Amino acid sequence: KLLPKPDAIVVISAHWETQGTWITGMQHPRTIHDFYGFPENLFQMQYPAPGHTELSQQIIQDISKPIIQPDNHAWGLDHGAWSVLCRMYPKANIPVVQLSLDMSQNATYHFELGKKLRFLRNQGVLIVGSGNVVHNLGKISWKPNAPAYDWALEFDHWVEKNAIERNFQAFVHEATKSEAGKLSIPTTEHYDPLLYILGASTESDTLTFDITGMQNASISMRSLRFGT
Repeated sequence: KLLPKPDAIVVISAHWETQGTWITGMQHPRTIHDFYGFPENLFQMQYPAPGHTELSQQIIQDISKPIIQPDNHAWGLDHGAWSVLCRMYPKANIPVVQLSLDMSQNATYHFELGKKLRFLRNQGVLIVGSGNVVHNLGKISWKPNAPAYDWALEFDHWVEKNAIERNFQAFVHEATKSEAGKLSIPTTEHYDPLLYILGASTESDTLTFDITGMQNASISMRSLRFGT
């Protein structure tokens, strides 16, 4: 309700880790249940959004460097994509393509590729990064209403401050220099999608934190929405 209905969606999810950068190109991406140990109803969940072959091809052609390879069969929409989109657009009637995370690359690569995706916004394409700015499964607490760790709160506030100040180079170069950052980002796959969103942002954007708060002591649910 806070966003105009997009013509298409590009999702960068924490759960599609690859060598090289890939983009889904199938007309009917499958719903992937890439998890275990959760309630059965989640395994029955389907998100039958159409793909957008033409958009995938445009991205491949318009972004010549880095090379983006088409995935026409193997992947689909993983739970990093559909678990978010089913709440935003439950009718699943907006075309979706998913862009992978090249885990051989560094933060600069992801941020700069986000910049190259920026032009899509002028075509009515919504760019979604799905992950968590604090994501340490090894430190999770299953106690009801467990308070967040001090380091998790510290880094979550660091994200908030630097995002408001548009100090995006800090996200690229300084995130894991502090002990709080190292604990919050033990691996980068849940952090990297944010870099794409920062890269795709413009100076004229306003920033809104639609969701904040911590879960299980070591996971931040903070969302960042950039728009004009």
